[in-house]
Amino acid sequence: MATKESVLTGLEPRSFWEHFETLTTIARPSRHEEPVIEHVREWADRQGFELEQDAGRNLVIRVPASPGREAAPTVVLQGHLDMVCERDPSSQNDAAEGRIALVRDGEWLTADGTTLGADDGVAIAAMMALVEDESLAHGPLELLMTVAEEVGLEGANALDGSLITGSILINLDSEEDGRLTVGCAGSTDTWVRVDAPREPAAGDATTLSVSVTGGRGGHSGTGIALGASNAIKVLGRALREALTTVPFRLVSLSGGKSRNAIPRDAIAIVSVASGDEQALRAAIGSAADTIRDAYAKTDPKVKVDVAAADAPSDPWTDAGTATLLDAIALVPTGPLALSPDFDDLVETSTSLGEASTEGDRLTLHSLSRSSNDSALPEVIAALDAVARLAGGELEVKANYPGWRPDLGSSALAAGKTAYERVFGEPPIVTAVHAGLETAVVGGKVSRHLDMLSFGPQIEFPHSPDERVSVPTVERFWRLLLGILDDLSKPGSGT
Repeated sequence: MATKESVLTGLEPRSFWEHFETLTTIARPSRHEEPVIEHVREWADRQGFELEQDAGRNLVIRVPASPGREAAPTVVLQGHLDMVCERDPSSQNDAAEGRIALVRDGEWLTADGTTLGADDGVAIAAMMALVEDESLAHGPLELLMTVAEEVGLEGANALDGSLITGSILINLDSEEDGRLTVGCAGSTDTWVRVDAPREPAAGDATTLSVSVTGGRGGHSGTGIALGASNAIKVLGRALREALTTVPFRLVSLSGGKSRNAIPRDAIAIVSVASGDEQALRAAIGSAADTIRDAYAKTDPKVKVDVAAADAPSDPWTDAGTATLLDAIALVPTGPLALSPDFDDLVETSTSLGEASTEGDRLTLHSLSRSSNDSALPEVIAALDAVARLAGGELEVKANYPGWRPDLGSSALAAGKTAYERVFGEPPIVTAVHAGLETAVVGGKVSRHLDMLSFGPQIEFPHSPDERVSVPTVERFWRLLLGILDDLSKPGSGT
């Protein structure tokens, strides 16, 4: 709980921030949510709430209505327990181990050297704070807390829909203040796998590491159009351009930590004749200068460094090196189409999120998104072509469809009414270029679920620069209370 020395002291709503701070001390990386599941289980037991857990480890907590609101429709409040655990390599903090050091920066809350976990700690903290306060009016509630959202909505995909009895679902995982979200992008994971032969290095060869660091990174959906560099693509470009003038052989290449985060770091080990070392350093430096200029306004801190290194294995052949660097160059990354329904919203994109070397194989893992399900086959075809041209293979895993907007939704109508009453102006109604669990949960329930999503302003999620706007958390809270009050008032007709 918050203490006198906490950077959260004095912030409202106090109970929300107390729960949020507690969550920052609990390790909750995707697929390893057991500590936070146990925390929620113990909390629900203390509150006397019924809790059920399905085989996918998702939690459903049933909360009785406020007195006089028992006849209201049951509302499902939904968020996810896991978080992306990114960190600066030099940081002593590590979100994956429950070490998040909170930092107040004016009206923003961030973390020292790690992701903050506002995505989606704000949802879990809001649910817990809301139902503890008996003065807040609401009808019957079901708190749906899912797991493994950040790795392809695995928890939602494994949800036992029979546990959900509500007719309205409010997702608390949006990241833009002043907006009501009524649609999201679907996604597909792909793995391009290319095997290439290796052979021993020349007797006079020296080994170098070429690393890319300093990129801004960010969410590969909502942040895909912000101009961030992709460290894997930057590394591949620098090496490929250098290869046109100086021969060398690739030993390994890796980068990225999360499939849905734009890679901030990547590293390659290369083998080069000792007599060509200085020429290779110069060629990579020249390529780095051009790359740095390309990102001068959108990602000015990205850099490419060269250092001495040890080779973990024999390098790939000359031909194999060229093929692998060609494959990296051909993998598409970035926005591919804009939405015809909402201004300035990306409809289709793809992001090369992870690269790894194992034995003779280089694997390139991409996450492609679109709110238009029919657009994704063309993206997958391009990735398949990359694999074929490189003599490799493509694995495809479809995760979830897009959530198509329903502008006639009664939940949206309630959200707009409450927003205008609370804030004195209309909200922006939009969709998001990211995955929301609404896309999956709606299909898991046998009847129609009326769905809406909103949240506070969260910027740079999935990176150590993640931050949440403190004033918008209070706005998010007021809107949530207003919607639940309206939906549960006798005679609301919803």
